[in-house]
Amino acid sequence: MQTVARRQVLSGIAATSFAAVLADPRLAKAAAEDLETVSITTQDGRDVKAALAMPAALPAPAVLLVHEWWGLNDQIKVVAAELAKEGYIALAVDLYDEKVANQPEDARAYMQAVDPDQATNTLQSWVAWLRDHDAVGGKIGTVGWCFGGGWSLNASIAAPVEATVVYYGRVARSAEDLKALTSPVLGHYATADKWINQEMVGAFEGEMAKAEKSNQSYWYEADHAFANPTSARYDEADAKLAWERTLAFFKEHLG
Repeated sequence: MQTVARRQVLSGIAATSFAAVLADPRLAKAAAEDLETVSITTQDGRDVKAALAMPAALPAPAVLLVHEWWGLNDQIKVVAAELAKEGYIALAVDLYDEKVANQPEDARAYMQAVDPDQATNTLQSWVAWLRDHDAVGGKIGTVGWCFGGGWSLNASIAAPVEATVVYYGRVARSAEDLKALTSPVLGHYATADKWINQEMVGAFEGEMAKAEKSNQSYWYEADHAFANPTSARYDEADAKLAWERTLAFFKEHLG
C-alpha cells in the first residue's frame, strides 16, 4: 500500500514536466522506483539486470536504453518511464553490474572497466529477450547517451533492430562494420563537444554513406551532455527539441 508521502510525490510527478522530474533527485527517485528489475543469463553465461517500464497498452514496440558513463541511475530510469508513457516497452540495460557513479573519476573507472565483448553480448542477449517477449509488438529501437550513445550504435550493429538513436556517442565505426546495420540512425550532436566532434561525426557520415545506410544528424549550439538536466551543460531548449525528434523518429520506424 502506498504511503501518503509517496502518493503526494507521485501526484507531484504527474503534474511536473519530464525535464523537471529528471532534474529533481527526489522526483526522479520516486519515478524510478516504479520500474521493474528484470534479470537474464546472457548468451555467454553471465547474470545481468535491467529496469523495465511497461506502457498502458500491449502489445507494443520496444526501446532498449543504454545509460551514460554514470551507470544505470534514476535519470535513465525516468527516461524509460517517459518512453513507456509514449507507448513503448522501455528496457534500460545495465552495463556496469549495478555500479552507479556520482563522481567523474568513478564514472571514468567504471567505463574503462567495461569489457567490449561482454558488453556486446549483454546487449545481444537483451535484444533477443525483447524479441522473444510476448508483449513486444515486433519492432525494437535503441537509444543511448554519451557512453551509451556509442553503445546504442554498437548494439544495433551486433543485433538487428529497426531504429537507432545516438546522443553524442562515439560513432567511430567503419563502413565494413556498419554493413551489419538493419536500422536507420538518428544522431544528436553538439557543436561545442570536444569529444564527439564534427571530425568524428563527419567521418561516420561518410562511412554510413559508403555502407549505403540511412543516417540523419542534427547539430545543436550546445555542449556535450546538453540533454541531461543534471549536467552543468544542460540546454533546455535543445534537449526538448532533440527529444521531440527522437520521439518522431521512433514513431516513424517503430510505429
